[in-house]
Amino acid sequence: MSYVRIWLATARYSIIRTLMFRGDFFVWSLVELFWMTVNLLLVSVIYQHTESIAGWSKYEMVLLVGTSMIVQRLLMGFFWSSIFEMGRNVRTGNFDFFLAQPGNVMFMATTRKLDPDGLINSFVAGGVVIYAVRQLGLHPGVLDVALYLFMLICGLAIHYSILVLSTSLVFWLTSAQGVEGGYFTLTEFSRLPREAFKGITNTLFVWVLPVVVVSNTPARTLLHGFEWRWAVWLFVLASAWFAFTVWVFNRGLRRYASASS
Repeated sequence: MSYVRIWLATARYSIIRTLMFRGDFFVWSLVELFWMTVNLLLVSVIYQHTESIAGWSKYEMVLLVGTSMIVQRLLMGFFWSSIFEMGRNVRTGNFDFFLAQPGNVMFMATTRKLDPDGLINSFVAGGVVIYAVRQLGLHPGVLDVALYLFMLICGLAIHYSILVLSTSLVFWLTSAQGVEGGYFTLTEFSRLPREAFKGITNTLFVWVLPVVVVSNTPARTLLHGFEWRWAVWLFVLASAWFAFTVWVFNRGLRRYASASS
């Protein structure tokens, strides 16, 4: 409960700070909304020339894209600013601030800031999913929705782990520039059907770097019902990536040279 109280305090600080700079909040919310709209328009344009992509119809693809957007907006809202600020703090020595706090260093460093603009647009992405479900005539039950939300959490854990793992390289390289661009490149694949990947790309983006299954598995749960094999695989991946990230982060802490050293 102490960590819950700490997180609520940081969330309150972030919201107050956002209200102090309402113009900035409004602009960034519009930027993210524009980016989401462009992705949906791209899907609409593509399906004017074809009826199916890798066996996925137009609104099935909208459902997949909306699912991918939910995970990304949640990551942006809860963790993005804190994780990338962590790299700068390690380089400047300001990371001492987190070492001096009475709590888990990784938790304190990656949850310090909240971005309400990303969280608000996650509801927009949720609306896209609901719209696609209605257009497809689907009627998911309570269990299907619960499993869908659970898989979204697993997908968020995988994205969080990959991002923290990449940023943790700053403990060895003193700079993690390019991580942001690399992450966005990876997330492009999460909006594609798993069936579109063959050969080495299937091995790389489905099994090694699971950026495809984090959106495909939840979407397929709403489309075709619960598939236990892929659900278990997603949970195992989330657990393994998170455990590996914690190990790498703690190894990096041993190499950290504070501002006072």
